[in-house]
Amino acid sequence: MASTAAGTGAADAAKPRAASSVTTRRPAGEDPRRPASADPRRPGEGALAGSREGDAATRFAAGYLRDAIMNGDMVPGQRLVEAELAEMLRLTRASVRAALISLAAEGLIERIPNRGARVRVVPVAEAVAITECRMVLEGLCAAKAAGNASDAEIERLTAIGEQMTRAAGAADPLKYSALNRELHLLVHEISGQAVAADLLQRLNAQIVRYQFRLSLRPGRMHVSLRQHLEIIDAIAARDPAAAEAAARRHLGSVIHALQETAEGAS
Repeated sequence: MASTAAGTGAADAAKPRAASSVTTRRPAGEDPRRPASADPRRPGEGALAGSREGDAATRFAAGYLRDAIMNGDMVPGQRLVEAELAEMLRLTRASVRAALISLAAEGLIERIPNRGARVRVVPVAEAVAITECRMVLEGLCAAKAAGNASDAEIERLTAIGEQMTRAAGAADPLKYSALNRELHLLVHEISGQAVAADLLQRLNAQIVRYQFRLSLRPGRMHVSLRQHLEIIDAIAARDPAAAEAAARRHLGSVIHALQETAEGAS
């Protein structure tokens, strides 16, 4: 979603930053009080990773790095050094290497011959193309959700919408972005369209930086809020056609904002 998900002073956030180690970097402008959920210096459950072997170890490493990228704790262009990651997570280099290969297949990282791996830098044109795909899939999920939603699920959607309204009123992009992501995940869950939800997770992970940057643009959060409330209202009315149209309008707006970003950088 455009206004989000997931974690930047507008100027600094617009520039991918290279890094020479796996130490996480917070996006510029992010609240320093926010806990770094995937900070490799504090791996938490990673301390137990030494007991993991084979596929389990690879899944652990891939999930850990995926979350770090999604949360903005690892930034585009940041180097991912196998030996450092293996030591940090107490895994074998083979397990880390397999995880990096898996994440490369998802488009989250890129492996450069003779130079190792880094978090992939996604050009604006590709972010637009990804969002065009998201527009179709988000519309599908919204339509399905409108047909499936229970009263309790509608209450959950409405509650998130109210929290988003308060976050926008308080000019809190971090909170708004987190709620934005939560809303979309709930719509995906209600839709029951597991294939679309999985594809969207992969696509969203590649452009999380753009999503948060857009939420920092003056006036963008309120535009996004209005569009998300329209999606919620359509699902609450159990109107699949209206829900799909609202979701598509929202993603169309995101595409337009991304294109403006490209024009401003040229």
